[in-house]
Amino acid sequence: MDKLRIVGGTPLRGKVRISGAKNAVLPILAASLLADTEVSLQRVPQLKDVSTMMSLLSSMGGKVTLTDGGGLEIDTSSVMLPVAEYDLVKTMRASILVLGPLLAKVGEVKVSLPGGCAIGARPVNLHVDGLKALGAEVHIENGYIHATARKLRGAHILLDSITVTGTQNLMMAATLAEGKTVLENVAREPEVVDLANFLNAMGAKVSGAGSTTITIEGVRSLQGVRYRVIPDRIETGTYLVAAAMTGGHVELIDTDPLLLESVLLKLEEAGAKLQIEESRIVLDMEGRRPKAVSFTTAPHPAFPTDMQAQFMAMNAIADGIGVISETIFENRFMHISELKRMGAEIQIQGNSAIIQGRDYLEAAPVMATDLRASAALVLAGLVARGETIVDRVYHIDRGYECIEEKLSQLGANIRRVPV
Repeated sequence: MDKLRIVGGTPLRGKVRISGAKNAVLPILAASLLADTEVSLQRVPQLKDVSTMMSLLSSMGGKVTLTDGGGLEIDTSSVMLPVAEYDLVKTMRASILVLGPLLAKVGEVKVSLPGGCAIGARPVNLHVDGLKALGAEVHIENGYIHATARKLRGAHILLDSITVTGTQNLMMAATLAEGKTVLENVAREPEVVDLANFLNAMGAKVSGAGSTTITIEGVRSLQGVRYRVIPDRIETGTYLVAAAMTGGHVELIDTDPLLLESVLLKLEEAGAKLQIEESRIVLDMEGRRPKAVSFTTAPHPAFPTDMQAQFMAMNAIADGIGVISETIFENRFMHISELKRMGAEIQIQGNSAIIQGRDYLEAAPVMATDLRASAALVLAGLVARGETIVDRVYHIDRGYECIEEKLSQLGANIRRVPV
């Protein structure tokens, strides 16, 4: 179990290339199950979750090949075993995304319930109810969702609450359904739009992605395509916050500023000078300490929950008091206890955290609890006095490609310590 060793105090300076988006490539890999011919993907990040999804496709009979320059070739025309076993699903909730495409393509699918997720949990219910509306028979048995359908039929589906993976699963299932499907109250995240663009490139008829209503006209078949995944907006935001916290000056390339407007606005509020171009962002703090910011997380296009922990780390050393309210996930303040070990002054009131900025943080051994929390601890280590050890970095490897290498490129004193 590797650790990261960080010596704080160095302002970040330099240039970093942003990787493809984890949350875009996972549903696109699942959607490749719908194609009759080979799919070729570019800008695929080398992450643990991507490897897990590749293993999942291979376990079903698919052929997945790594290509030069961070690409993948996927041939799922020979998928014969539409089963997502527990051993793979337990490590990655996104594996439920194979439910819709396999049902549409093969007519039957068995997917293990995501680890620790009972069927009463809201997101899984929305997947199941939506597939039933499309004509599937769905049973929960022995820890598996077992769905069958001779032929899915279009339907009008109003989602009870906004769900990204639920929207994506139903959108994929509906591409090969008979007739028209209308999905209302859907997620508007850029990764949903990217999936719709990928499906349309394969020959699907999906319209309205990015709005609250998506319409899908079913087609007979989908063909393989060459496709480039969008850049990772959360990785982009994380490096921008790292630069802001350290008083640095960084240039991020191969990104898309339009994907994270709410984050950029908060960075400007914190005092960052931003230079924004089509695929490039330059942030310069001019050596200044950031100002505290307040926000409430909410579905896109509002402030993303996946950037909440990083901004909390920034507020911990910012000038002033910031209030952060979390409305997406109930249990997403687990990083607070670890930040407090480093001297952060944070009080929790219900679903809000009140952060009093300090002049500095103290290095300490800390433990990552989830993907974005682990990033926040790394950022805190970059500004802390002394040497910080971040344990359980397998969390960070699920969503950040070569984080210690990229931060080192920017001048950070950080290295991975194998254990």
